[in-house]
Amino acid sequence: MTRTVVIGGGIAGLATAALLAHEGHEVQLLEQRDHVGGRAGSLERDGFRFDTGPSWYLMPGVFDHFFKLLGTSAAEQLDLRTLSPAYRVFSEPGHDGVTPDPLTVPLGSEQVLDTFERVEPGSAKELSAYLASARHTTDMAERFFLYNPFTRLQELLHPEVLRNLPRLAQLLLTPLDKYVSQRFQHPVLRQVLGYPAVFLGTNPSAAPAMYHLMSALDLGDGVQYPMGGFRELVERLEALATDAGVRIHTGAEALKITTREATRTKKVGRFDGLKLPTPFTGKDSREVTGVKWRDNSGAEHYSVADQVVSGADLHHTETQLLGVRDRSYDRKYWQSRTSGPGAVLVMLGVKGTLPQMPHHSLFFTRDWEANFASIFGEETRIPDPASIYVCKPSATDPGVAPQGHENLFVLVPVPADPTLGAGGPDGTGDALIEQAADAAIDQIAQWAGVPDLHERIVVRHTIGPADFARDYNSWRGGMLGPAHTLRQSAMFRAQNASKRVRGLYYAGATTAPGVGVPMCLISAELVLKRIRGDHSPGPTTVRPVASRIG
Repeated sequence: MTRTVVIGGGIAGLATAALLAHEGHEVQLLEQRDHVGGRAGSLERDGFRFDTGPSWYLMPGVFDHFFKLLGTSAAEQLDLRTLSPAYRVFSEPGHDGVTPDPLTVPLGSEQVLDTFERVEPGSAKELSAYLASARHTTDMAERFFLYNPFTRLQELLHPEVLRNLPRLAQLLLTPLDKYVSQRFQHPVLRQVLGYPAVFLGTNPSAAPAMYHLMSALDLGDGVQYPMGGFRELVERLEALATDAGVRIHTGAEALKITTREATRTKKVGRFDGLKLPTPFTGKDSREVTGVKWRDNSGAEHYSVADQVVSGADLHHTETQLLGVRDRSYDRKYWQSRTSGPGAVLVMLGVKGTLPQMPHHSLFFTRDWEANFASIFGEETRIPDPASIYVCKPSATDPGVAPQGHENLFVLVPVPADPTLGAGGPDGTGDALIEQAADAAIDQIAQWAGVPDLHERIVVRHTIGPADFARDYNSWRGGMLGPAHTLRQSAMFRAQNASKRVRGLYYAGATTAPGVGVPMCLISAELVLKRIRGDHSPGPTTVRPVASRIG
């Protein structure tokens, strides 16, 4: 069996380990924290159970395809509920102090069309065309780009891609905010269609209009929730990996990926980022040999490996775990990259009910441009007020809060900057983080009409950019990874195999295809494709499970 070490027990690490173990590899997984899950973490306090990371279950087809690769299905592994309404949008009060009525986005495309038409007469027809384009773009993306390892140029020259090239070029070269504003006039509708860029780690003015495909997911397909939260997804991935034979070591900090000069000169061509194939040959070729790691007692270990997959942050892998000679990306590369936003996360346990808010809520500021300039501009700061996201899973899942209480997860996008500080329990975090949390609570209280919200909070815990940097070795303290700008998407994003070291692969949100749980699952599949030598651009054909030895 091929000896494989996976670094990092986040979604991508667990998914990759499970796939490779099913393929017949002997797999060890090293996770530096005392539990797996990575950014898809959880926090339990006083009867509340908070997801501290992902909370939107989108692209259900990606989940089901991934589980089928493991011989199961999403329906078998998760108890999924479709949310109705999908979410609600609260807008900033006007200069006269009057708070606009919230916009509720219903479940079902016909109901969504009716909602848009009521807000902006004539917009239903435009939205219908917009969503049709989004569905077509989603189909193209899944068949030709998201699952594409970009190892062969000819895979991008498919007749259907060539036929759609003018349209694809327009979508790639037009900013999302401009694409939306050309079709819709009402500011809130524009925000509903532009805000998915934040979930891609970027500004609507910097995201290619290609990403209007996101609207097909929440406005067309609806939004789902796995009962038990995303912790349940982590537990199912861990169980599937373990059942496949993966040995999981928690409290295991990877120290160094070891390499040597290759003992064979086999050429391994690649097509990454529109560069000509550059084979590993002779003295220029290195190959992986293993991983040095330290357990939580301080003892050091060495795991011999034929292959290593790092699901850790790519910047950390390249700059801390690899020697200079083995790095695919130099300092100049990182200086030219754009990070996604950082975040202040606020977990709140609230006494009583909050009927004003459904499972998902968005709070949008009037000055959209100023909000994003604060996060991504030359002189960054924590936005005030901020456009924030609030999840109330207790609207759907009674198990996440004690009876008679609500569970709130508040996400405030901020600059990716660890110097902003760290969070903590009950107001003990750094000053800027707690100030941002207080401002967000005040904002929710005023805009959603919950004047006594502060007084009803019984549990409070915050997380800041410094926590992301410390706990996840996150580049610049970002919550997601490199932003999905044009030059950091698809074949232009860092790919899933080292350019310098044979047998070294990368998975996770900081590599292709990008950020978000579905993308992390796809990244695991891209590693599998690389190892198999599968150059196909679409989802992997499901194969019979390999039998394991011993």
